[in-house]
Amino acid sequence: MSDWEIWLTIAVLAVATAATRSSFWLVGHHINIPKRVQEMLRYAPACALAAIVAPDLMLVNGSPLLDLINIKLLAGIVATIFYLLRRNMLQTILFGMGFYTLLRLMHVF
Repeated sequence: MSDWEIWLTIAVLAVATAATRSSFWLVGHHINIPKRVQEMLRYAPACALAAIVAPDLMLVNGSPLLDLINIKLLAGIVATIFYLLRRNMLQTILFGMGFYTLLRLMHVF
C-alpha cells in the first residue's frame, strides 16, 4: 500500500467510527426500539465476551482441544464452577487466573 492509501483508509475508518457512534446522539428520540429488541440487547455484552473468550479456551495451536489436558479449558471450567458458587465476578477472575497460573507452574499437564 502506498502512503495515500494508508491515510485514506485511516480517514474512512475514522468517519465510519464517528458516524456509527454519533448516530444515536444525532437521531435522538426519533426512533423507538421495540421492546423485544431492547430485551435481546441486554444479552449482547455477554455474547460478545463469550465469543472472545471461548475460542481462546478451546483452541490450542489453532486446533480444538476439548480435553482436560488443555489447562486453559480446565481453568475456565473451574472458574465457572467457582462463579456459580460465589456469584462474584472479581473473585472469579482472580481465582481463575490463580488456578491457571498454578497449573502452569506445576507443569501438571
